Amino acid sequence: MLEINNLSFRYNSDKWIFEKINFVLKPGEIIGLYGQSGAGKSTFAKIIAGYIRPGKGTVVIDGAEYAHKGRNPVQIIGQHPEKAINPRWRMKQVLEESGNFDDALLQKFGISKELLQRYPSQLSGGELQRFCLARSIAPETKYLVADEITTMLDTINQAQIWETVLQVVKERQIGMLVVSHELPLLNRICDRILSFEELTKTN
Repeated sequence: MLEINNLSFRYNSDKWIFEKINFVLKPGEIIGLYGQSGAGKSTFAKIIAGYIRPGKGTVVIDGAEYAHKGRNPVQIIGQHPEKAINPRWRMKQVLEESGNFDDALLQKFGISKELLQRYPSQLSGGELQRFCLARSIAPETKYLVADEITTMLDTINQAQIWETVLQVVKERQIGMLVVSHELPLLNRICDRILSFEELTKTN
């Protein structure tokens, strides 16, 4: 279980961007986090994934506070896959960064062996995002934070990627937080939806 306890954040001595946020994400559960752009959702997502330390509060994973050591069981994927990949690496090396990659998982995401030998600049945005997802869903991954992952993609890629992601998280019982400003998407794929604005108001 992923527990968010009284999470608060601010830059330096500025006013708090958000304060005392609390919620629980269970294995296999899909929660939507809805809010307008610029509300602080992406900062919140990065704290959960261990990229930023909170000003106050804790992130507890299966009963233990996240130690910021080793591979994080909480993985995050953002809307700009080109920023998450070393442009000088071939895609096979990108995948190997997370350890031994799963051929069956690559097949589900439509990643051919031919693409493994290409560089990021030789792939489309949809192909890059599929690689980022495959890299993030390692055997150690227990929770996934999907931050506007299909916003920059065409409708066909959006549909294909979400179909695969939902299938994989269900099979592996991965808890997933879907961060988005698109309420129709969240209504379609999530078990329940939290309003980021309401979370920050009520705590």
